[in-house]
Parts: sequence; C-alpha cells; structure tokens
Amino acid sequence: MNNIATRRRLRLLATGLAALVLGLTGTQSTYASPADQGCPTAEIFATDNTSIITDPADPRLRTRLTRFDHEVRTLIRAHGARPAASTLLDGVFWSDDLKQATYERSREFDVNRVDRDGLHHIAGVIAKEYDQESVLTFRCLPRTSPETDAVEIEVPGVRVSGLRDALVADPEAREKLGGGSVTLDGRLLLVAPVTELPFARTFVTGLGADWNEARVRYGDREFVN
Repeated sequence: MNNIATRRRLRLLATGLAALVLGLTGTQSTYASPADQGCPTAEIFATDNTSIITDPADPRLRTRLTRFDHEVRTLIRAHGARPAASTLLDGVFWSDDLKQATYERSREFDVNRVDRDGLHHIAGVIAKEYDQESVLTFRCLPRTSPETDAVEIEVPGVRVSGLRDALVADPEAREKLGGGSVTLDGRLLLVAPVTELPFARTFVTGLGADWNEARVRYGDREFVN
C-alpha cells in the first residue's frame, strides 16, 4: 500500500489522537456529567505532521509544535470559538500495513463556546490547512446522552515506551484500541468507542497504571477530514 493510503489509515487510528481514553461503570467518575467531569466544551486532537515515523528516536518527535499551537489557537478564535489549554502529546499507533508501531507528536486543544457543527467545521479547516487525512474531535456529553458514543480516559503513571511495548505484544489491543497518546508528564490519554470500556480498563491496568486515579469522560467523537 502506498504512503498516502497508509497515512490515511494511521490518521483514522489516531487520534492521535492517537491518541484512546476509556472508562468502565462502577466508579464515581464514570457517571459524571460534563459539568463535574471538568470537561471543556470540546477537544481537538491534531498535528501538522505528514510523515510516517517508525523510529522512536527520530528527531522530529522532539518538536514542541509551538508555532502550530499558536496557529491553531488563532484559527479556532477566527471561527467564533474560544481556545483554552493546549497539551503536547507523544502518540504511539499500530500500522497493520507496516506491521510495526508508528509515532507522532501532536497537540490536544481545549475548545469552548462551540457547538457540534462549529467544531466539525473548525476540524475540517485544520485538516485542510495542514494536509491531514483526518482530525479527531471529542465533545464532552452526559453518559446518558443519545449522542454519546465514546469515552476519553486520562490516567497518570504511563510511559510512552510502555505503551509501545504493550501494543506490539497484544494483537487484540492493536485491533480494538489502535494506539494512544502520553503527555510529557506521563499521563495516558485514550479516546475510544464506549463499547470497548471493559477491554480498555484491562489494558490500562496492564500498563501498571492505577485505575482508581483514572479520569473518565463520556462524549461524542468524530474523525473529520
């Protein structure tokens, strides 16, 4: 398969994302509403990278995406929404075509004062501006909302190398989760279908993370191209 097709598949796996944050019923955070989950209105996971990177030591993975951060914030504001925090992420994803892990630096942008259509439009502009096959969005919603189809999990105590090793060793994780992202201070971020919550909890604890410290948010995800 050529690089363009492979990159498209990796973008759909990403996130990231990317990045995967999953939850399971039975914890207080699992039943939280957007107000008490500490969610922004929405999140956008994006990068300006257009290459397939398979070497974890590649110098391109050391970029802080500072200019990209400023540009995307300006773009969000120009389209009527309000940008908030931005988080630098190290993403690890599995490529079935390459049969190996791939890597990507990206950023998660918190966005407020935006509705579903506005979020879709902004993500589409980012995808076009930075030649991305897709951009992942996540809208924080109540668990019982008819639009809720995904979860986002944030849990501390995970290293990028550990995430990579787990994906390489577990075909089921590669199929169901695709990959994930880790912040520079060691917090795992996963966005995935709500139906994969039980498997995700097992995966997260297998990485050595404490599930009791996981923050789980419910919402609607979309890959915008």
